Amino acid sequence: MFHRLRSLTVILTLSLFAISCSRDQSSIKIGEYASLTGKEAAFGQSSHKGTLLAIEAINEEGGVLGKKIQLVSEDNQSKSGESATIVKKLITREKVVALLGEVASSRSMEAATVAQQFKVPMLSPASTNPKVTEIGDYIFRVCFIDPFQGTALAKFARQDLKAKRVAILTSVSSAYSVGLATYFRERFLADGGEIVLDSRFTEGDKDFKAQLTAIKATNPDAIFVPGYYTEAALICKQARDLGMNIPLFGGDGWEAPELLKIGGTAVEGTYYSTHYSPESPAPEVKAFVEKFKKRWNGETPDAMAALGYDSALVLVDAIKRAGSTEPAKIREALATTKDVLGATGRTTIDAQRNATKAAVVIVVKDGKFSFVKAVEP
Repeated sequence: MFHRLRSLTVILTLSLFAISCSRDQSSIKIGEYASLTGKEAAFGQSSHKGTLLAIEAINEEGGVLGKKIQLVSEDNQSKSGESATIVKKLITREKVVALLGEVASSRSMEAATVAQQFKVPMLSPASTNPKVTEIGDYIFRVCFIDPFQGTALAKFARQDLKAKRVAILTSVSSAYSVGLATYFRERFLADGGEIVLDSRFTEGDKDFKAQLTAIKATNPDAIFVPGYYTEAALICKQARDLGMNIPLFGGDGWEAPELLKIGGTAVEGTYYSTHYSPESPAPEVKAFVEKFKKRWNGETPDAMAALGYDSALVLVDAIKRAGSTEPAKIREALATTKDVLGATGRTTIDAQRNATKAAVVIVVKDGKFSFVKAVEP
């Protein structure tokens, strides 16, 4: 067994050496994996558009270290298990020097295990579950994490919605949903609130009437749905069909135009927390929105697009400061990232490889996403 383990170690070491030595010297390859199709395609497409916008702008200005950046993008189809396979391919076949992705925390954790194994830095634009960066010292993110988001939403529920009794409807198959529910629950109870019912569903479910009927019987002041936009929109529709006119609210997983397309009038008056608002008067936000609209046919960028954009800026900043395309040196530079200005504010990476950022609360009003307030960390 000892000799077998030693052989495996030697093979992995030689593989890492071969990857390092055989990287394309004519350009700098950065890998991106995202949900470009499937049930969370709105997330992946938005993030990809923001990332591509940043890469194109950097290349127009001459690239970095005298080389152009080549973005190698792969679609995980919003499927479990695909991200790990894709990331291994990007590292071993495409010889990428770093990775960008994913939005969904569960898929980021799948990929992070592979990135850590091969010691290739990975930077998530929008995965908020704390466990993502806990996988290893090569894993980073540019967004806030769920302990903060859950706390911010609990405060908003108590102070702004005046909710004392809240029901929670959690997706048990989503690390993001389970984590956000946990942090919300802890803070809401600590602030004197009451959780009248903890109900559950699974990703991909379409019928929530049984859970909502049970929730209705508890007479809550509001319903917290820490899930993604597809299920959240259907939950809103079915809650309204049952005559429940109380506020429903969630986290950044609600952030997508599809929330309006699927939910229609049922999502009017609902709330969610997210990472930025295109309505912000900040010069960097105005500049980003203008560039994004020009590049993508007048489309207004959402938070996933802004975070995709910022993830590329932070990674390129690290490559520039590293003065090298060696993954280990890029990792070291990422760990010392400070005040990189982007669409979601300034990114500084802390000792746990996370970013401290403010959150904003959005309301759906008159069929549009409108800014409510900012919540500072």
